[in-house]
Amino acid sequence: MKFAFMLHAAAAAFVAAVGYAAPAAAQAPAKPPAVATVPGMPPVRDPANLYSETTADKMSPAVAADLPRVYVPHIQSNDVWVIDPATFKVVEKFKVGLNPQHVVPSWDLMTLWVANNAENTNKGSMIPVDPKTGKPGKAIPVDDPYNVYFTPDGKSAIIVAEAMKRLDFRDPKTMAMQYSIDVPKCAGINHADFSIDGRYAIFTCEFAGTVAKIDMVDRKVLGYTQVIQPGRPTQVVKGPDGRDETICTTWKGMPQDIRASPDGKLFFVADMMADGVHVVDLDTFRQVGFVETGKGTHGLYPSRDGKKLYVANRGSNKIHGPPKGKGSVSVIDFATRKVDVTWPIPGGGSPDMGNVSADGKWLWLSGRYDHVVYAFDTTTGEVKTIPVGREPHGLTVWPQPGRYSLGHTGNLR
Repeated sequence: MKFAFMLHAAAAAFVAAVGYAAPAAAQAPAKPPAVATVPGMPPVRDPANLYSETTADKMSPAVAADLPRVYVPHIQSNDVWVIDPATFKVVEKFKVGLNPQHVVPSWDLMTLWVANNAENTNKGSMIPVDPKTGKPGKAIPVDDPYNVYFTPDGKSAIIVAEAMKRLDFRDPKTMAMQYSIDVPKCAGINHADFSIDGRYAIFTCEFAGTVAKIDMVDRKVLGYTQVIQPGRPTQVVKGPDGRDETICTTWKGMPQDIRASPDGKLFFVADMMADGVHVVDLDTFRQVGFVETGKGTHGLYPSRDGKKLYVANRGSNKIHGPPKGKGSVSVIDFATRKVDVTWPIPGGGSPDMGNVSADGKWLWLSGRYDHVVYAFDTTTGEVKTIPVGREPHGLTVWPQPGRYSLGHTGNLR
């Protein structure tokens, strides 16, 4: 007993000498600091993963009675076909407006909007679809709605008026005009994603080969930066913000879809001409990397756990490409910024826009130049093909997990 007491005393003296104490068994790990978001934006519960609220187990009560469906707009035939994802069969068809480009979930998850941009005119329209019945409502005239997003606070729908180089902020339910932001140097403005705090949006400029940074609070354009494919000759010039900027004068990319990294620090930009994904730092607003994927890189969709990024490679560098191209899907690991695997389409194809199923088991994509829809098994990469109408584009899978929608074909958080 005396010997044991001496050992205990010696151990206590050692702890006192080195200043070490064993951690308390019941002590919980420290939580990361919360992200300060813009007023009205729902809180970011996991600062390390802005996709944390879109996992398969987090379905909103707002979508509890919604029909499980895949809504497919067709640019050429001006209609929407509806697929039952359980049977992989078309169960409904309805006419819409001219050139329907995307089917977009509303911020409050209560409506699916069909954006008919009536290409080369300003006589577009928005058609609401009730996701509980799958039935369309009355069209609302809207100028040039190529794409649609929503402000993170839910107060405005952002109509991406591509032909007008303009962002129109409208009432998210009535589509009445609120205000506009001109983006004159963003030719082909089309896709966007938002910073983790909701203050900034990065829009891609398809025909300028650049991306634009928008201050959503002060309602102004902060600047543009060119995205460059590695190996191209470059030169340093003064950028729009007065800083040195590296540009390429002999080549211009064609940026398409864009998605934020889970921590919100980086933005991944699909480029149809570069056959890969540019990586842009949000704070410095400069390109910091490039990931080669496949021919005609176009659509970007995070996996349900927020660890992977599915990349749709359309199989052609042309806006109007041929059928049976070298289409594929590449899977990027967000953490390593490397491609884990690429899934080819047997016989060729043209995967374009879509989204991931609520359970994360299927990646649904339109086959734009093959007039089909693809359903990729996200475990094996095997693909089912469903014949649809003429030139399907921005399909949406519904319902999806999440608290609110930032737009496009279902950018939920």
